[in-house]
Parts: sequence; structure tokens; C-alpha cells
Amino acid sequence: MNKIITATKARQSFFDIVKSATQKHQIYHISHLSGTAVLISAEEYESMVETLNLLSIPGFRESMKHSVDQMNNGETFSIDEVFGDE
Repeated sequence: MNKIITATKARQSFFDIVKSATQKHQIYHISHLSGTAVLISAEEYESMVETLNLLSIPGFRESMKHSVDQMNNGETFSIDEVFGDE
């Protein structure tokens, strides 16, 4: 869930909003006369960067879609079928 707050409110509640962003994954849009900034947890940021990196790989989206289609159509193998009993 996104919360929109002013820079003044963010300054007054800085430790609380950092705690909320890191512990509750709250996203803050902090507005100021010069523009808006977004505060998210480092975990959320790293997840977004990883997603962008994966989506930038040529053919990744098509490969992922093909895999999801195979899964939805039951065209998969169990772990036992893949690795078998040794």
C-alpha cells in the first residue's frame, strides 16, 4: 500500500516511516514543492532491481511465458521423474 505524505511530515516522523518501510514494506511517496520522492525498503529495492535485470535478458519474457504455459497445461515432470530413485 502506498502512502502519500509531505516532506515536512516525513521529517517529523522520519524514524517511524523508515521502520514502517523496512518492517511492513510500506511505500511512501514524499511530496515537496520541487517534486516527489519514493521511500521503500532496501529489500524492496533489491527485488525490483533483480526483476529489471531478469527482464532485460533477451528472450527471458518469452521463455518464462512458455514455462508458465507448460505448467498450466500439465506439461511438467515431478522431482522423482527428473531425478529418479538412485
